[in-house]
Amino acid sequence: MAHTFRILASLTLVAGSALAQGTGGSHASAGTGGTQSVDARVKALHTLLNEQWEYTLRTSPEFASILGDKRYNDKLSDFSQAAIERDIAQNRVFLTKFAAVDATGFPEQERINRDLMVRNLRETLDAVKFRDWEMPVNQMSGLHIDAPQLVTSLSFEMVKDYDDYIARLKQLPRAFRQVTVQMRKGMGQGLMPPKILLVQVAKQANDLATQKPEDSPFAIPTTKFPKEFSAADQERLRNGVLSALRDSVLPAYVRFTGFVRDDYAPHGRTEIGTWSLPNGAARYAFAVRRFTTTKMTPDEIHTLGLSEVARIEADQLVIAKKLGFPTVKALRDSIPKIPALHPKSREQILDEYRHYVDQMTVKLPTLFGRLPKAKLEVMPIEAFREKEASTSYNRGTPDGTRPGHVFVNTYDFANQLTINNESTAYHEGIPGHHMQISIAQELPELPPFRQQANYTAFVEGWALYSERLGKEIGFYQDPYNDYGRLDDEMLRAIRLVVDTGIHGDEHWTRDQVLRFFRDHSSNNEATIQSETDRYIAWPAQALAYKVGQLTILRLREKARQQLGAKFSLSAFHDELIGAGALPMDVLERRMNEWIARTAAAN
Repeated sequence: MAHTFRILASLTLVAGSALAQGTGGSHASAGTGGTQSVDARVKALHTLLNEQWEYTLRTSPEFASILGDKRYNDKLSDFSQAAIERDIAQNRVFLTKFAAVDATGFPEQERINRDLMVRNLRETLDAVKFRDWEMPVNQMSGLHIDAPQLVTSLSFEMVKDYDDYIARLKQLPRAFRQVTVQMRKGMGQGLMPPKILLVQVAKQANDLATQKPEDSPFAIPTTKFPKEFSAADQERLRNGVLSALRDSVLPAYVRFTGFVRDDYAPHGRTEIGTWSLPNGAARYAFAVRRFTTTKMTPDEIHTLGLSEVARIEADQLVIAKKLGFPTVKALRDSIPKIPALHPKSREQILDEYRHYVDQMTVKLPTLFGRLPKAKLEVMPIEAFREKEASTSYNRGTPDGTRPGHVFVNTYDFANQLTINNESTAYHEGIPGHHMQISIAQELPELPPFRQQANYTAFVEGWALYSERLGKEIGFYQDPYNDYGRLDDEMLRAIRLVVDTGIHGDEHWTRDQVLRFFRDHSSNNEATIQSETDRYIAWPAQALAYKVGQLTILRLREKARQQLGAKFSLSAFHDELIGAGALPMDVLERRMNEWIARTAAAN
């Protein structure tokens, strides 16, 4: 159920923040105050923000494409060491300029703009010492699986879109060479993912390498052309794509597969925890701060997780007894044996998601004042990645030309359970990711970097909170779905325990994680295995869900108590998501100020 920013994470964060291909342009000065008026300083700040955003799009062309900006559709990011070094240097330049901005007297949002940009740049530069670009692949992300995923985010409306795509395909061998150089450097410095994950990477790459060009996910744009295209253009473009796949892309995948399988994976780490990497404890502590945007320590989060597991199991016991089971374990053991709780087809899963999204959409005006304009579509996860991938959300374009997509995992449907479909539909779709992200993109007063912000604790915390909203407005009428809702919340509580168990001082083994999962979750074995590997691959990311959700719930209860009759749930929600995604400490200050203003109003 991860919110999918993996394309962006792999293709732009590999080399720091936005991979440089040269800085270009002139540098605006935002000034340091002095005799400058507030208006002049705000204008200078926006000039600098625009410069930084244009730099990001220019040096992260895949991200620009995801946002519907086609200016760089014929480009791929530069993963070379020279580009990495240029990017680090440029971020230092930007940090100096933004830190020099005097925000005295700025309106709230302008102050947040300046403070968040400084914070983001400092965090990006603080991460340089860990050299994460030398570990650029695992089974969750990396050029090998992010590149084909990008295809679904592109629009193919004009002949130029196809010509740009062909040019981009021809650059994949260069990108794979550059990534391979970084991986070899990591091998030499002990910066290696665990071997158990790299075996999966080799298989993923090989599956794509051994497909016929016409069967490749890269060939999807050739299966349907706009009706306006001439027969000659269609033939030329189809041949161009297939030729690029045959001569450039597939050979690059073959070489990459061989490298990972024969040279790289054999040197993978045997220990799964981040603690076994160079500077491991500091690396994990940094990841915890970055993903949770709090000062919580791994030990504090571990303890919180244990208490949340116990609390949720008490709620599950109530449902178990209602269904006639004496214990949660008895209910949990019975669920896989109930035929009605297994889907009969892939389409049934998709139909259920669409039903739950539709029924929640009708209720939105009771929960929100502001509603998103963007549309939402439910789609199956592509075959090339469905075995490892979780159901997830991909944002639409800011202008609404491409809707948001909930990608649903329909793999091995007969062994899936239907009990989690309702909660996941609310999480990934409405009122979860689609609602929050679409509204952020539609806020004209925010600069683009705020509209597209991805503070994981906020984004995932909101989506987890959204699952509970369904319960509060009367959904989950099927007690098995209500148990599924709690089971999904239990998954996020388990993550607090096992992620810190793996990467913190506990040094848990993979078998310890699996045992804890089996003792407290109704997930099937395949899901438990893939979830465990996800936490190994992506340290601290999974902590953000629960930390964010609990922060939102605490702020809501504080507002309810302090405002009394003045409290409005829709007003609370509008304020909460009305400034885009924010770090938890910034969100808390903003909501406290809103509570104070609302309390003081007549």
